[in-house]
Amino acid sequence: MIKKQFMKSKAVCKVTFTLPKEAVENATEVAVLGEFNNWDLENAVSMKKQKDGSFKTTVEMESGREYAFRYLVNGEQWENDNEADKYIATPFGSENSVVVAMN
Repeated sequence: MIKKQFMKSKAVCKVTFTLPKEAVENATEVAVLGEFNNWDLENAVSMKKQKDGSFKTTVEMESGREYAFRYLVNGEQWENDNEADKYIATPFGSENSVVVAMN
């Protein structure tokens, strides 16, 4: 699930990513990577496990753009967001989730 909050004082969109428990059963760590961090594994955004078993984090992104992203579960399994704004094909024969940071 993706929740967006647009800041009035600057061109920034705070995007909260939530991956439900059902999508990450038995996960010990989940991170979100995408165009907002150049898909850099060293700078992956760690998600915090919630009491209900889901994982959640918030990322500030420049408004007025679209960002491809995916979740990385336990450092090895890639997952898309079932409620992404849209999806785009990758050169690897899969799809990436996309968040549209425009209001």
